[in-house]
Amino acid sequence: MQLRYSFRLYPTGGQRQALARAFGCARVVFNDALRTREDARQAGLPSVKAAELSAAMAAAKKTPERSWLGEVSSVVLQQSLRDLEAAYRAFFDGLAGKRPRVGAPRFKSRKDRRQSIRFTANARWSITNGGKLSLPKVGDVAVRWSRRLPCTPSTVTVIKDAAGRFFCSFVVETADVPDPPDTSSQIGIDLGLEHFAITSDGRKIDSPRFLRRAEKKLRKAQRGLSRKQKGSANRDKARLQVARTHAKVADARREFHHRLSTELARDNQAVYVETLSVKGLARTRLAKSVHDAGWSAFTGMLEYKTRRYGRTFVRVDRTFASSQICSQCGHRDGPKSLQVRQWACEQCGADHDRDVNAARNILDQGRRITT
Repeated sequence: MQLRYSFRLYPTGGQRQALARAFGCARVVFNDALRTREDARQAGLPSVKAAELSAAMAAAKKTPERSWLGEVSSVVLQQSLRDLEAAYRAFFDGLAGKRPRVGAPRFKSRKDRRQSIRFTANARWSITNGGKLSLPKVGDVAVRWSRRLPCTPSTVTVIKDAAGRFFCSFVVETADVPDPPDTSSQIGIDLGLEHFAITSDGRKIDSPRFLRRAEKKLRKAQRGLSRKQKGSANRDKARLQVARTHAKVADARREFHHRLSTELARDNQAVYVETLSVKGLARTRLAKSVHDAGWSAFTGMLEYKTRRYGRTFVRVDRTFASSQICSQCGHRDGPKSLQVRQWACEQCGADHDRDVNAARNILDQGRRITT
């Protein structure tokens, strides 16, 4: 299984300038190649091949207008061309129905809040004995290692996010978790807003509501941003403050998802979760709460972690009427409004908590799917 490991970078002032130069050069090469392909398409000519784009980039480095491209690692520029090829491949595969549709490649801007470059083994990057990340034409950058890499990666991606933070990202091959805890328990999970997750054993996990809790600070930061003159240095500082506040919210949410998904994958032999129409719910008045919960990210983590632990993970289709069926006798009691949190079965008289009953039905349906 391939997993991504990300670590915080702390470049010096000079290294920040070198990285900014690399980001800019990669962006220019990407845009030049995209313009070449778009011009060929509009002229009705065959698509320009990757080898031709690479040769054009090498020739441009020898001209006075593009000579500064030689100030950064050539591997970074080649990887930028590969990114363009991958973007076109994804676009055409979407049109052919081979994958979900994505938009056509667009030109990059220096004002884009997220910038990234990639170094492969050909660039001869390395991790020094002192634990720093040695990057060609950048230097030895300090890294905060939060865990050990399971193996030596072949590529590293350097990212600058909207909050101005730098990260290094590695994609590595990982093995399954050795000797996972023995367990025979199975669990059904119903996701919600009042409680983030309700399990079939009656446990209710409160929703942290990270975005809601940060709204006061965000409002203050947004008001400060709106008062700054466009194009000024103070506006850029205010924008960074807003971005940092959002980054703290996203980091806290991600940490919560990781802790909970690891616990559920470790302690249960089988995990069953109901699929949710997040896009549909995001178009309702509950949109902010739905995005704050981050159900899709959580279930994605849960899926790959159960696979690493050698567990079973099943998604129960959202058309399954989990809240309408009595988990005791199986009688279908009909649809109920969201205001109904407790109800009694007409057939057997069992009293039900709406969410716990739904989780138990998801568990039963998941078991039927796997048998």
